[in-house]
Amino acid sequence: MALQAVAAVLVAVAGVWGPAWPARAGPWREIAAFAFGALGAALGVGAGVELGRQTTPLPRPVAGGKLRERGAYGLVRHPMYGGALLLGLAYALATSMLALPALAAAAAFVDLKRRMEEAWLLEEHPAYAGYRRRVRWRMIPFVW
Repeated sequence: MALQAVAAVLVAVAGVWGPAWPARAGPWREIAAFAFGALGAALGVGAGVELGRQTTPLPRPVAGGKLRERGAYGLVRHPMYGGALLLGLAYALATSMLALPALAAAAAFVDLKRRMEEAWLLEEHPAYAGYRRRVRWRMIPFVW
């Protein structure tokens, strides 16, 4: 949990202190930032609504919790992680290219966390193996 906070702070600091995007990046960068931000927010909020009281800051599943397979969880297995990464990408596109390497490091950390969580989900929910086969994308629809 603390490493995740450090990764988020590094992305934020790189965006604030890093050099601004060059003017030649044009409006497409801003349009992409808005689109990635909207998708990230939709994934994250949709996942939070679907999980409800099972939402926790820790990757270990809630004992006795129900496996979610609808909504955002029908698109990707870890929509909160994907939503956070897409919001980070939107932030990097809106602020500084220096935030991109920090975001890549954060993505590597989140992927390690996802792998641990999937092992725990398999222990807690035997049906998770089938869900994992049905829902191909891990965090970002049609990408990863």
